[in-house]
Amino acid sequence: MKTIALLLLLGASLPAIAQVQDTNAYLQRMDSDGDGRVSPDEYLQWMLYAFDKMDRNGDGVLQPDEQPGGRGKPITREEQRQVILARFARQDANGDGYLSARELMAPPR
Repeated sequence: MKTIALLLLLGASLPAIAQVQDTNAYLQRMDSDGDGRVSPDEYLQWMLYAFDKMDRNGDGVLQPDEQPGGRGKPITREEQRQVILARFARQDANGDGYLSARELMAPPR
């Protein structure tokens, strides 16, 4: 019985591990048009999902109580959008306007 429980536990954790370690799977999740690269719009859509989930009252502003740790200055969705686009530009190492799997998984620049 313990063996079955351990196998179930290991099986449940494998998809999460694969998502982090398999850069191609990560790219495929973000690459909504399937062209093998992530555009700024695809990156924004993926990254703003977290903002939208945290914005519990849906007013387009993350108040401190909506942010991790319950602290921070209020940030609008547009301000967050600009932060994300700046991050995209830094990650786009070859400057082609798209992120490859390698660029997506590279440490932040």
